[in-house]
Amino acid sequence: MKKLVRAHHNRMIGGICGGLGEYFNVDTTFIRLGFVLGLFMSFGTMAVVYLVGMVIIPTEERV
Repeated sequence: MKKLVRAHHNRMIGGICGGLGEYFNVDTTFIRLGFVLGLFMSFGTMAVVYLVGMVIIPTEERV
């Protein structure tokens, strides 16, 4: 079973976009571009969603 985690090796700020990319098997660049577009179109609401995700989503275990 897949588990959504914050990526440790594919991280820029908090690993949320990297974790989403791995979970949905999509290139992380597309996730990041969508996040940036959503950030501007939502007047900062996506920033709050990102911060909440950093608190709620667990970090990937290091191997």
